[in-house]
Amino acid sequence: MFFRVSGHGVDETTLIAVLGKSHPEKRKAFRKGNPQFFKEDERSFERWDDHRIKLLKREFSRFKNAVVLWAMHPWERDARLMKEALKDGPDSYNVLIEVACTRSSEELLGARRAYHSLFEHSIEEDVASHVHGPERRLLVALVSAYRYEGTKPKEDNAKAEAKTILNVIKSGEKKTDNEEVIRILTTRSKLLLKAVYKDYQEISGSNLDEDLKSDSRLQETVQCLCTPERYFSQVLDLALEIDADKSTKKALTRVIVTRADVDVKEIDEEFNKMYGVRLTKKIEDTANGNYKDFLLRLIAKGD
Repeated sequence: MFFRVSGHGVDETTLIAVLGKSHPEKRKAFRKGNPQFFKEDERSFERWDDHRIKLLKREFSRFKNAVVLWAMHPWERDARLMKEALKDGPDSYNVLIEVACTRSSEELLGARRAYHSLFEHSIEEDVASHVHGPERRLLVALVSAYRYEGTKPKEDNAKAEAKTILNVIKSGEKKTDNEEVIRILTTRSKLLLKAVYKDYQEISGSNLDEDLKSDSRLQETVQCLCTPERYFSQVLDLALEIDADKSTKKALTRVIVTRADVDVKEIDEEFNKMYGVRLTKKIEDTANGNYKDFLLRLIAKGD
């Protein structure tokens, strides 16, 4: 009757089979057989390990959180994700970049409106007051953006912008503080920025995001704007690691729920290219119970 919690979520069916119909002696044997969950004091009193209770609560909540997020209006969902990212601190600021850079201009505007209604503050105000250091300017500009979404970027502009960024990188100055780099990444259309990404590669012989690896916020910004399927594949791969930390694991729910109606099929294909396994297979092997079934159902929407 050994019970193991690993991966993401809980295998509710197995747990019910083990505990649902068992009599007191069976449950006693269950406790004895699971010393990682139960411990005895000097009087042989059996009790749950408090840390393991927190772990179980977190794993049980994954399905609930996924359903709640999925049922929300996308604007409210993004607003709440940004609020939570600010609350969690610097390790979660990539969520601000995800929302700002992978949504359309109208979707981001809607999230900003929802944030104002929910929290009686603007997202720009809260980012400016919570974020400190050189990344503040970048993040405020990203969440404030309203990008042109036309279909005809000027190729000459793309080449010029690519050269500008390359010159800044070659100069060795801190790029997060550079006004020109921030201007390009926070005001140009995504179509133009993809052309900048391509031209940069042709001019320099390397990928822009790779050359920005020393500035993680700029790197995440470029990836979300220019290669979102690759970015989300990397985030999901980290989230699906068994020993990933709590914050990293949360990305599995966030990414699948927010991309199910957008590009989850493309993400699945890119994940397979990068890691040699389908995203669906990785989730089947790693997640458990209702949580696993719900994620797979959302991915299937993209087929």
